[in-house]
Amino acid sequence: MITGIVPYLVTNGNGQEAVKFYQSALGAEVISLQTFGEMPPNPEYPLPEEAKDRVLNAQLKIGNASLMLSDTFPGHPYQLGSQVTIAIMVNDASEAKGIFEKLQVDGKVTMPMQKTFWSPAYGQVTDKFGVEWQVSTDVKK
Repeated sequence: MITGIVPYLVTNGNGQEAVKFYQSALGAEVISLQTFGEMPPNPEYPLPEEAKDRVLNAQLKIGNASLMLSDTFPGHPYQLGSQVTIAIMVNDASEAKGIFEKLQVDGKVTMPMQKTFWSPAYGQVTDKFGVEWQVSTDVKK
């Protein structure tokens, strides 16, 4: 079952500044903030120093609404117009995979559906209308 759809902002290395800005401007409450430096290390892909303080994922609460945010990874392109994506939260991995398969028809997969350290099934896709989606399975423990 889909549990929510959340606007997801992508910033270009200034994510921590953006979080502080939205706290001040909108009264946002920071639910969580994780940096790339807090990810489990992967010896195959050492983390560059300039990535360590960039925001991997921040979750904000603004009134009754949610907002998510992350920085680009150093060296990855940042393109104006793609700084807002939509995160769709699903509570079942097989349903998330089915939604992802449907969204990718005539679209472009950015990150194939896969297991990550935060989700049993996560992927990124741009649909045929140019809308960027992050499909994430959020299984409550």
